[in-house]
Amino acid sequence: METRIAVIGIVVEEEDSVEILNEILHEYRHFIIGRMGIPYPKKGVSVISIAVDAPQSTISALTGKIGKLSGISSKTAYQNVNA
Repeated sequence: METRIAVIGIVVEEEDSVEILNEILHEYRHFIIGRMGIPYPKKGVSVISIAVDAPQSTISALTGKIGKLSGISSKTAYQNVNA
């Protein structure tokens, strides 16, 4: 199956959701190329970036699960696909 590279930007505003977020990321660990987390206490948030290499359906499933978490917002940037 063809894969795409994507970067998922996550902003965590509710610390109570972090454990569930980490469980989700652990579930998809085989697709994760790298992860960077930056706590930003001044604003009371954490910023996480996740680089993945996975089929489009897997990336969509991952971001869908993240999007359902309370106090967490995310956006995804995808690699361009050549036609």
